[in-house]
Amino acid sequence: MNGNNITILLVDDHAIVREGYRSLITKQPDMEVIAEASDGNQAYLHFKTYAPDVTVMDLSMPGQSGVETIARIKQRNSAAKILVFTMHQNPRFAIQAIRAGALGYVTKSSPPDVLLRAIHDVYRGRRTLSPDIAQALALEKTGHETIALETLTAREFEILRLLAEANSKEDIAKILNISFKTVSNCHYLIKRKLGVASDIELTHLAIKMNIIDLLDLSGSNS
Repeated sequence: MNGNNITILLVDDHAIVREGYRSLITKQPDMEVIAEASDGNQAYLHFKTYAPDVTVMDLSMPGQSGVETIARIKQRNSAAKILVFTMHQNPRFAIQAIRAGALGYVTKSSPPDVLLRAIHDVYRGRRTLSPDIAQALALEKTGHETIALETLTAREFEILRLLAEANSKEDIAKILNISFKTVSNCHYLIKRKLGVASDIELTHLAIKMNIIDLLDLSGSNS
């Protein structure tokens, strides 16, 4: 830690993206990137090792997702300051990330100054949203499906996403590093909370609520 710089852990699975944002951050006189991670597990280990002031994290990563990683870091240190920086403009992802413990949520389509301001806000313990997400949340309909979706825990939301992307329960257990029994129990609870009887209904609901895109199902999971 150099002087009073805000120390930052940068988490993104794309090296080129990390390089671009590291360059932006390190040009600031009061910020310093002290570590980088390319997946959730590495992010958790680096958080333990480096104890950054702010963790700037993407949501879509191989293996453990950003939402699950946020919850894991917050479980270790409830004072951890986490800013989500992602392509996801769906307000439901923002709701889940904040519920998991993130203080801020900024989309990658935002101007650079929005990201830099958000890092300062999160460092000071303030909740912050990029304008597009703030607007999307304000416009979000409060239909029964949305309300039901918001009753899911961060882990249940992540399992729902992985199930809808056609991952098996065995695969999900490996991805999230939890037991098959835990996945099965969550699967049952998700269906009960959302009022669906089958996995086909679950997938249709996930597509309808923009949790996954039909195009994602034909591509690789990441």
